[in-house]
Amino acid sequence: MARFRRRTCIILLLFILFICSIMMALKTLRPDRAGFGDPFGLGLLPELQQRTELLESKRSSLNRVQGDTVTQISNMHAAVVNTMKASMPPVNKLEGELSSPNYNFHIFYYSWFGNPQFDGKYIHWNHPLLPHWDPKIANNYPKGRHNPPEDIAANFYPELGSYSSKDTSVIEAHMKQMLSASIGVIALSWYPPGMADENGEPTDDLVPIILDYASKYNLKVTFHIEPYKDRDDRSMYHNVKYIIDKYGAHPAFYRHKTSTGRSLPLFYVYDSYVTIPEIWANLLTVSGSQTIRNTPYDALFIALLVEERHKHDIHRSGFDGMYTYFATNGFSYGSSHHNWASLKAFCDSNNLMFIPSVGPGYIDTSIRPWNNHNTRNRVNGKYYETAFNAALLVRPEIISITSFNEWHEGTQIEKAIPKKTGQIVYLDYKPHKPNIYLELTQKWSEKYRKEKEQWLM
Repeated sequence: MARFRRRTCIILLLFILFICSIMMALKTLRPDRAGFGDPFGLGLLPELQQRTELLESKRSSLNRVQGDTVTQISNMHAAVVNTMKASMPPVNKLEGELSSPNYNFHIFYYSWFGNPQFDGKYIHWNHPLLPHWDPKIANNYPKGRHNPPEDIAANFYPELGSYSSKDTSVIEAHMKQMLSASIGVIALSWYPPGMADENGEPTDDLVPIILDYASKYNLKVTFHIEPYKDRDDRSMYHNVKYIIDKYGAHPAFYRHKTSTGRSLPLFYVYDSYVTIPEIWANLLTVSGSQTIRNTPYDALFIALLVEERHKHDIHRSGFDGMYTYFATNGFSYGSSHHNWASLKAFCDSNNLMFIPSVGPGYIDTSIRPWNNHNTRNRVNGKYYETAFNAALLVRPEIISITSFNEWHEGTQIEKAIPKKTGQIVYLDYKPHKPNIYLELTQKWSEKYRKEKEQWLM
């Protein structure tokens, strides 16, 4: 009988050891929800890995404290349970805790999309094919318009479909995506009331809704002022006054704290170079005839730099800084990463802000079928990471991202899905998941925060 009991105990012990070894083997496998396929893996989010290791360490300490009061079998059971927990992917709550707004990360956002359900028709998803300026070249490419919802004016297809920017569920989904990416400021494409781009409809009435939803998720909104008709010093003064008077008191309205301690609104001015410096100087210099300086409407005005010579015009105009917008490395002087160091040095020596613009790639052949030479392949996220790395090297105060949802030019980081319809096969983010570019942004946002602490030491 004693021999039988001894044999039973040995078999039970061996069985428990076998279960433990199986659990340890499972622990080494990458969880299905790691968020990335090869080649990135969990190493793409080192802070997430560190947080998981911290939790495991706490669990181990707790087990050691409890070890004196339980039997050896109970300890082995606890080890099995803890190993099983460690092998599970991080839960969404933990991911949410890691995502907090980084107000030094600004992203360009477009609210110009429409569909029949909310707008009575498709807007922008049915964008026309733009002809080349040379008729001989234009004749070699198709003409006409896109026909949503299956045929949209984009090379990728959004997870939310051909949505309307008026749909509050879409606005909220966008806010959640931006927060998950640790973005802090939305640079909202803006035209004055009653005005729009040639393929769109006025969108100023959406601003209060966007501000409300941004506030719900602790995001801020600044304005990316588009080149509306007759934009000059006088109209800019009135429009900046309109924006600040109407939206400036909202808690989501963005103000940037300067090195002198002032908190000022910040405006990106797209295509600023089409207006001569003398006109801008009327608005942006203290002695200008329409000066906005030292008034209740004073702000930080950021000009678009495309060519190298623009940096001198920007300085002479009275702007407070420059941004590069285009997500096409090598397309222009400003968008070429290797020029950012010299641009930052120029800005530092002239008391200007330099805001480089990074993007995940570029492809606009859905609306400019003749422009494939400017396509920039995403390379499964590597193009985006290269841009972020180049931006961090110049230690900018702000990094701008092109874009959240400029679908026409394929610069979006919004979630996209695989889709094939008829003869159209859309690009997608495979082998990664639809949120790969949100996760990459979150990774670099955290990296920026950590490196900035070192810059300030």
